Amino acid sequence: MTDTIDDTPKTPTRWETIQPWVGLACRLGLAAVLITAAVTKYPPALSIQAVEAYDLFPTEVARLIGYTLPLFELALALLLLLGLATRYAGAIGAILMVAFIAGIVSAMVRGLSIDCGCFGGGGQVDPGETTYGLSIARDIAFGAMGAFIAIWPRSPFALDRVLGLYR
Repeated sequence: MTDTIDDTPKTPTRWETIQPWVGLACRLGLAAVLITAAVTKYPPALSIQAVEAYDLFPTEVARLIGYTLPLFELALALLLLLGLATRYAGAIGAILMVAFIAGIVSAMVRGLSIDCGCFGGGGQVDPGETTYGLSIARDIAFGAMGAFIAIWPRSPFALDRVLGLYR
């Protein structure tokens, strides 16, 4: 009886072929959303107004969040664009979307009539102008993109690949 080593190259499965490209699409899509969200929150007064409308934090904390959230979104988007710390950026993006969903649900349950402020604006609106369901559905989709990236971080054009983190 002899032991042989099979040197035949393994044909990649369909999933192994498409997963990196789906990951790239998720990276770029989530980065684009985060950049858009961050840019539309300027000047910072808009972001502060949106955070204060949720009535969840003391004024000073709401102001801090209003100033820093757009910068955080830009930093996270940059990591996703570069494909650097991809797994962590995806996980943080998914967690961020869960936090946004929790805020929206909180506003809805408490009967607040506010614009979510996700893409600028924010603050009080007429009760018929709220879009809580749409905002939650949208954030679930963005959270799913982040989760996909966190679970399958390997994608083309990523610095992580150059650094040998994900092959």
